[in-house]
Amino acid sequence: MTVASSAAETFRNAYGAEPTGLWAAPGRVNLIGEHTDYNDGFVLPFALPQHVVAAVAPADTPGWTVCSTFAPESVSFAATEPGGVEGWAGYVAGIVWALGDAGFTVPPARIAIASDVPLGSGLSSSAALESAVLTALVELGGMDLPVADRPALAQRAENVYVGAPTGILDQSASIRCVEGKALFLDCRSLEVEQIPFDLAAAGLAILIINSNAPHQHVDGEYGARRKSCEEAARILGVPALRDVTPADLDAALGKLDDDVMRRRVRHIVTEDQRVLDTVELLRAGRIREIGPLMTASHASMRDDFEITVGQVDVAVEAALAAGAYGARMTGGGFGGCVLALIDADRAAETTAAVERAYAERGFTAPTTWSATPGPGAARLS
Repeated sequence: MTVASSAAETFRNAYGAEPTGLWAAPGRVNLIGEHTDYNDGFVLPFALPQHVVAAVAPADTPGWTVCSTFAPESVSFAATEPGGVEGWAGYVAGIVWALGDAGFTVPPARIAIASDVPLGSGLSSSAALESAVLTALVELGGMDLPVADRPALAQRAENVYVGAPTGILDQSASIRCVEGKALFLDCRSLEVEQIPFDLAAAGLAILIINSNAPHQHVDGEYGARRKSCEEAARILGVPALRDVTPADLDAALGKLDDDVMRRRVRHIVTEDQRVLDTVELLRAGRIREIGPLMTASHASMRDDFEITVGQVDVAVEAALAAGAYGARMTGGGFGGCVLALIDADRAAETTAAVERAYAERGFTAPTTWSATPGPGAARLS
């Protein structure tokens, strides 16, 4: 059963009726540019073929009810203030709140959710959930909310309602990505450029390795990294760390007394430059050459930003030893997935190498699949 048919069946079983439509939004991986988004920097995600699908219909009574394939009980709520609905349904309630807070009239609705985006893997299942529900409610309500403005509203739902201090990367990828392209996003201006990323034509693949290490996105470590970056920008007298260039880096580090803060700053400044360098290579069709930038990004996340864990480090090392052109963790960190840029015919060999390395260390076996850039949020039917 497809995720779309699962959402429709869940709706019929829960509400005894047919949904008005099905709306889907994808999970994402970030090719490069980690933790740069909330520093007004640059990111380069692409959308996955895995989606969250929302089956939705208007309700005859006030309020909203949401059910899903991954939770036993439905959740009903009226318009609530931030934090009023907790757990996975809070992401849905957050979208309703953010739309209302922006001045839109949100139609009462019944919603059923299904997903094949792996949960807790750093592939942004939460942003996909927000984006699918947002796309559905905007259409059902006939709202004049341009696509370019939707990621910021979904981000506000997550930041303010749910309480997760995320940047705008995830929602932008889920809503604005295009099939066959990577999304080059300037997180200050919110300008985007669709960058060609035709892996198959180059005989390449991106192998996603789910480390299956526990992953918590809303946690103190993520918030601590953001606070450290913001404090460093304040000390340096710049609006955000994006304003520190590689040429300025040594001087900037000399103004910081704390070694941990210096390492955080070094990651952000060098990571922004790696995004820009990756984009230039992709514009020129030189996909293989981005591999060393990916690997350098991982080393920076491991050593300077300190957001990797043993499982993802081992996956990167094993993939590189098996011949990957580059490999790096993707997502907020402390678990999640690794991306490996490989020849398309070496997926099985690379997977086997990672599995052996995991088995030698007693880690839970990883899960792998190849991914190509897919489209952003849209109505399916």
